[in-house]
Amino acid sequence: MTIGEVSEKYEITTDTLRYYERIGLIPPVPRKKNGIRDYDETACGWVSFIKCMRSAGVQIEALIEYVALMQANTGLERRKNILIEQRTRLQKQEENLRSTIERLDYKIANYEKLFGNKD
Repeated sequence: MTIGEVSEKYEITTDTLRYYERIGLIPPVPRKKNGIRDYDETACGWVSFIKCMRSAGVQIEALIEYVALMQANTGLERRKNILIEQRTRLQKQEENLRSTIERLDYKIANYEKLFGNKD
């Protein structure tokens, strides 16, 4: 797939895809003889993984380290720990969001008691 096709498929700009590759967030993408990027299934898998992780707020630095370890085929324990650390961070964020939603629900319910449900 071309970078444009991948951009459209994953809803990521071509500039972002190039940037992710440049900083090591995704491994180098195979290229055709003319130098054009040719995203194969593996490259698309990395794009999908990184998009998922970034949309959840996983830190770029952690992902860069993870990708580097994967490419070097080393650091199995460290890779696992990176994922565990990020999951723990996201779980704390989830708890905070849940608490905030509960507080908002309480405030909304109070308004509905006072004024009725006029949506």
